[in-house]
Amino acid sequence: MKPRLFIVDDEAPARSRLKTLLSDIAEDCPHELAGEAASAQDALDGIAATKPDIVLLDVQMPGMNGIELATHLVKGGTVAPAVIFVTAFDQFAVKAFEVHALDYLLKPVRATRLAEAIRRVDAWRTAPASQADAIAETGKIMQAGRQHFSVQERGRLLLVPVDDVLYLKAELKYVTLRTRKQDYLIEDSLTSIEEELGATFVRVHRNTLVARKAIIGVERGAPVADSDVESDKAPDSWQVILRDVEERLPISRRQWPVVKALVR
Repeated sequence: MKPRLFIVDDEAPARSRLKTLLSDIAEDCPHELAGEAASAQDALDGIAATKPDIVLLDVQMPGMNGIELATHLVKGGTVAPAVIFVTAFDQFAVKAFEVHALDYLLKPVRATRLAEAIRRVDAWRTAPASQADAIAETGKIMQAGRQHFSVQERGRLLLVPVDDVLYLKAELKYVTLRTRKQDYLIEDSLTSIEEELGATFVRVHRNTLVARKAIIGVERGAPVADSDVESDKAPDSWQVILRDVEERLPISRRQWPVVKALVR
């Protein structure tokens, strides 16, 4: 069966160039073009709708790079499309892709190289889990912390900018992500978010991470406990005051010194 391809690049000339090359190699490398997108959210929507086998994904894009978009693609479904990264100049990224067996194309793309990459990556389609591990590891190597959270909502994978998040609170099996406009549910654990984005969020309670830049002060509040143990209860309890919202978040006794240092 011919692989179905989807192009993601924010520059129209680059997308046009790839489509021309795909037409040139159609006889030697049979395929179908499922669609194209110029932005991350359009890419997620288009890929969800067309379910391509392979995505030709630009690395340098405004707002979200290709590495981060690839991680959201992997999280968005049980069978993710295989990814061929496209880069104009980032030689460090190129080396990372080679080490982890993720193919790449260096702009300007050559027809023979494109055909080779499609044939190679098409063979990886049956092992999405290993691809997900490789993408995640590549992201770590590039030290490219994510700029968005991916949220499943009404059958659609939405992107919520990290900068828009006020706090994250663990509740039962899920984590509630709060922005100024809306609440979302995500499946990431607070621990993993704290490890990855500790410079952006601070833990104020065992079940709550708050955006550091959203904290504008503290005030006294009702007593809070980190557990049912009486000794964990703070005799002088405090709450976080957040920018632009009336809600107050309790600060646990364990985290009070950390929060206090932020608002001094």
